[in-house]
Amino acid sequence: MLHGLIPLAREARSWPFEQARALLARILRVRLDGEAQHEAAALIADGRLDEVLTRFPALAATPVRLETGYGPSGLPHLGTFQEVLRTTMVRTAFRALTDDRIPTELICFSDDMDGLRKAPPNVPDQASLLEDMGKPLTVVRDPFGEHASFGAHNNARLRAFLDHFGFEYSFRSSTEAYRSGVFDEKLQLALERFDEIQAVMLPTLGPDRRATYSPFLPISPTTGRVLQVPTLERNVERGTIVFEDEDGTKTELPVVGGAVKLQWKPDWAMRWAALGIDYEMSGKDLIDSVKVSNRICRILGGVQPEGFNYELFLDAEGAKISKSKGNGLTMEEWLRYGAPESLAYYLFASPKSAKRLHFDVIPKAADEYLQQLDAYQGQEPAKRIDNPVWHVHFGDAPRTSSPVSFSLLLNLVSAANASDKAILWGFIDRYIEGATPQSHPLLDRMADNAIHYYEDFVRPNKRFRLPDDRERAAMQDLAQRLRALPPGCQDAELIQAEVYEAGKAAGFEPLRGWFQALYEVLLGQSQGPRFGSFAAIFGLDRTLALIEQGVSGALYDAQGGAARA
Repeated sequence: MLHGLIPLAREARSWPFEQARALLARILRVRLDGEAQHEAAALIADGRLDEVLTRFPALAATPVRLETGYGPSGLPHLGTFQEVLRTTMVRTAFRALTDDRIPTELICFSDDMDGLRKAPPNVPDQASLLEDMGKPLTVVRDPFGEHASFGAHNNARLRAFLDHFGFEYSFRSSTEAYRSGVFDEKLQLALERFDEIQAVMLPTLGPDRRATYSPFLPISPTTGRVLQVPTLERNVERGTIVFEDEDGTKTELPVVGGAVKLQWKPDWAMRWAALGIDYEMSGKDLIDSVKVSNRICRILGGVQPEGFNYELFLDAEGAKISKSKGNGLTMEEWLRYGAPESLAYYLFASPKSAKRLHFDVIPKAADEYLQQLDAYQGQEPAKRIDNPVWHVHFGDAPRTSSPVSFSLLLNLVSAANASDKAILWGFIDRYIEGATPQSHPLLDRMADNAIHYYEDFVRPNKRFRLPDDRERAAMQDLAQRLRALPPGCQDAELIQAEVYEAGKAAGFEPLRGWFQALYEVLLGQSQGPRFGSFAAIFGLDRTLALIEQGVSGALYDAQGGAARA
């Protein structure tokens, strides 16, 4: 699905393609000398990729490596997941731009050798976490009692979700990389160039931290904790550092083999250099850190990766989401209330704008995704490649959408008092001849999501009200109009036209007030889907009965409205 798109990819305006073109320019820069760079760029612009790869085999000799980082000090959340998704979108765009002829690899790297600094409040067995404070996350006991360590538990949670979503990635563990020797060469070089790294780092620190800072964090042989202590001596030939252990003992450890790790900015830079990372994006709050790590990466013989800074996600109160605090949404929570496609759509849109990551964004994201999917089917290729759906599905968008919106499902659940999606399918089957969960799998998943969302967020906040005299008369007029339609009418547009006429005849101007009255009196909420579509799928007889209940005040009385009044 990604072949034959080079001309379109060169002109595409969506942000993943902008990033893919910047990444390709970096690959030419890093892998070819000056003259060859210009030649290769000109040939690629001419659409002569085969010739480029034949003349310059170094371009495809090793994979282009894109990386995302994960800090497993808390349970995985969407703020972590979005980096994998967005980076995959860039990777997919790069593959289209190069006709998938240059190999790529997405590395999901877990900083699981970091010391546990505080116990996340949203996990059990706080006592064991407090006892293990300061130890590497892959040594800290798993408070859930399911894995070998807390780091392993959170790594497993992340990987399970990435696998569920169908990502292609290579998982890398910091602990394994340090212990296996993958980083040994760069760690030895960091020891040799200790003063150069210090010259970059110290000006970024406050006076107190500057006085004791060392890029090396030894792991205490006595307590097992990751220590932030000064480096007292450096022995480049032996490859060791000397420091004071927690018991006051002067201790010497090798910098290789997992006996020490680097502070996070030098660690980030060392990883780029050691693994040959070509691309990594990061949050806006890390702009200065990226600049510092880029300088250290060059000291360690690497070339800084391409990337960009995205805006941060906010919780319901506008605060930055945090893994340790557990504010914002978890991955499991979104998938309880919204399809994975709606999540991917929400994460794709406007990465440089701050967005709230809260339950109330899910219905809107679900319906906007469906609108884009509907539009995608009729678009020409140049438009399709910039449609969010192309990126959500990594270039392989489905051919069918859902004939029913998420907001309509929510209102159908409400009106039918459905607690089982089989009830919803009873309505859907009558509205869409031959529709089944098998023929419409997206709709089937959305039905589950709608029931969960209704039960947890809509039902507790439903507030029916009585209609005023004008609204009551308009609803009675609407009922007469609907009775005049052909029996069993399921023409949503015809029904909607009658809804408009009833509102106009009652003098509602604008009609927004009329629709709001319908939703508040009949559904107990201020917003809803197109009323014609709702009535068509709910059925005229049931809709008429609902109007009668609303006009008579039965819905209001049922929630205890009369008693409160």
